Amino acid sequence: MKQIEVSILGQAYVLGCPEGGESLLRDAVAAVDREMVGIRDAGKVKARERIAVLAALNLAYQLAERGPATPETPAEVDIDALIRRVDAVLGSDGQLL
Repeated sequence: MKQIEVSILGQAYVLGCPEGGESLLRDAVAAVDREMVGIRDAGKVKARERIAVLAALNLAYQLAERGPATPETPAEVDIDALIRRVDAVLGSDGQLL
């Protein structure tokens, strides 16, 4: 498994990435970063942990709005895989703060 370094809300993370999945993972990171920056810049939430939870909920809601994946419209993001990656990163740090 390849490792790539990314930045989310100004903090660097090293993530495991399957061969050929770098572009998709970087797109997912960019979406998370955009969502978190938007929440932070709105000024109502300051704690990184709360920003992360709100961003995750917003992104999950957006995916849910798309409806279930069908063979004609495959899901672009594997939420379970993303959750495992976030857990792996948090496992080494323990906190987003």
